[in-house]
Amino acid sequence: MFTDTNTHKQFHNAASSSTAIHSKAYNLDKAISKAQAHLLSLQDKDGYWVFELEADCTIPSEYIMMMHYLDEIDEPLQAKIAVYLRSRQSSEGYYPLFTGGPADISCSVKVYYALKMAGDSIDAPHMARLRNYILSQGGAAKANVFTRIALAIFEQLPWRGVPYIPVEIMLFPSWFPFHLDKVSYWSRAVMVPLFILCTLKAKAINPNKVSILELFVTHPDQEKHYFPERTILNKIFLGLDKLGHATRPLIPKKMHELAITRAKDWIIERLNGEDGLGGICPAMMAAYQALLLLGMPKDHPQIVTARKAIDKLLVINEHDAYCQPCLSPVWDTALAALALQESDKTGNAIPLTHAYDWLKSVQLSDEAGDWRISKPDLAGGGWAFQFANPHYPDVDDTAVVAFAMADSNLPELEESIHRATRWIVGMQSKNGGYGAFDVDNTCYYLNEIPFADHGALLDPPTSDVSARCAMLMARVAQDHDEYLPALERTIEYIRSEQEADGSWFGRWGTNYIYGTWSSLLGLEQTSLPKTDPMYTKAAAWLKSVQRADGGWGEDNYSYHDVSHSGKYKFSTAFQTAWAVLALMAADEAHSPEVKAGIDFILRTQQANGVWNDKCFTAPGFPKVFYLKYHGYDKFFPLWALARYRNELAKK
Repeated sequence: MFTDTNTHKQFHNAASSSTAIHSKAYNLDKAISKAQAHLLSLQDKDGYWVFELEADCTIPSEYIMMMHYLDEIDEPLQAKIAVYLRSRQSSEGYYPLFTGGPADISCSVKVYYALKMAGDSIDAPHMARLRNYILSQGGAAKANVFTRIALAIFEQLPWRGVPYIPVEIMLFPSWFPFHLDKVSYWSRAVMVPLFILCTLKAKAINPNKVSILELFVTHPDQEKHYFPERTILNKIFLGLDKLGHATRPLIPKKMHELAITRAKDWIIERLNGEDGLGGICPAMMAAYQALLLLGMPKDHPQIVTARKAIDKLLVINEHDAYCQPCLSPVWDTALAALALQESDKTGNAIPLTHAYDWLKSVQLSDEAGDWRISKPDLAGGGWAFQFANPHYPDVDDTAVVAFAMADSNLPELEESIHRATRWIVGMQSKNGGYGAFDVDNTCYYLNEIPFADHGALLDPPTSDVSARCAMLMARVAQDHDEYLPALERTIEYIRSEQEADGSWFGRWGTNYIYGTWSSLLGLEQTSLPKTDPMYTKAAAWLKSVQRADGGWGEDNYSYHDVSHSGKYKFSTAFQTAWAVLALMAADEAHSPEVKAGIDFILRTQQANGVWNDKCFTAPGFPKVFYLKYHGYDKFFPLWALARYRNELAKK
């Protein structure tokens, strides 16, 4: 019997604390179990995971425009896409590139045209608001190059309103200042079909003769300012553009015909079956239209397959529909596997083995690929982002897949891991970093050509991709020191890219939270001590941007204005997961900031075990094109909760 009051209080407090700890541990285990069960239920019978990948309203609008270009109008599908488009309009009338983002005139013009094609009256309130916004920005003539090309094809503006991109570019030698090998994979995959469409001045059937002249402040035939001058170099390129238009009639017929053949052969070689040219929707649509323009019949097997590739991107729901920019099964599968390995590596061995069997089946080897132009003697071993895209293996995906395999401790994966790692080492750029698809894709002057008003023509090294390459190399270098020289160069590149405030820019995820998470997870696998300034500065920055609710959130607007770095009007579960995973990588598992982040994730979990983050999660191209990965709120929070539980169990 306890007679000492203080002793009794201490016992009572200790008992209460023990009960609280037990309760929290139970809640953590329960949350992990629910999230894991939901994620496992979404695995395909073939072993992979694939989640919807949503972009802004540009691509769904382009799908409607494609139907009218060809006079292949599926009225019920068009109506569903129109429902989707209307539902994404801002209250002010314009269309942004991501939810809550700033107005974008190019997206807005395409949506207006698509909705008018779908039968919406220009007097309808939503159309009037949209038109007023477009006119307030100078009208449709101020839209970007890709939009103006589409409008020229539909005879809404003259061809002088688009850049001079002749098909004869296909004949340029590799030493020429502009060459396909000097631009990114996504740029060349879109540009080659556009060379054909623009050179031959493609003309849409446009069966209903839908026009949008009401969107022009000055009649398009009288418009003089389709190409605003940005820099001195840009002025030079604009002069060359005018010279090209003027001298077009002087090109010999045989040269023109040879260029057409080269372009057609280039496209056909990369058509990629039902996964499409480059695995990306803009390239697929342009290739489909270009091949038809060259006279290939609609029932030609390659044309039929090219159309199937586009239609496989459709997400058709009961009331609405949209078109995805591409599919992401390799990326989704690798990240889902990492989350499941953290939650229960042994218990999840069967679904993980199933996943890795599928990943092994789609690993690339000796296939042709554009990357071989700069690395002809490098053996293959990468993975693409999509189900199939052999010409364009993805460095980022390859690093994540091979690291996940190495982390799994499952048998019969060594060959795949080392083939991938050797390929990664060979794809290193001169500065020690890594681009997503190409080596040293850094001809920055090309961003000044008139075609590149989007500023996304190139694929230079970035911190996030480089960090995942470091993560892989460090993991496998524990037993294979031949990877150490490349790893050391990558670490120094990552160090050189750290911002003054301690964060890292995120090229392929939003944004500084993503870049910092990527970098710290990569560095964690190396031998660098956790006292290294890269760790301590990054941890301090993450703590400084934690929100009052314990979570983290960052808006895509940080790509437009760096003062928004690490900031958002609300927290998200997936970005909170990135932050706490990054802090735990920096040896901060027992910090109050991590605990608060975990509490936020637990608090916001839904009854079905997942989360519901509605915001966009990544850039396709910063400032130009953004994505929502529908899987991010399904595997990243699970990964963070499981890592936290495992860290607590160590002490």
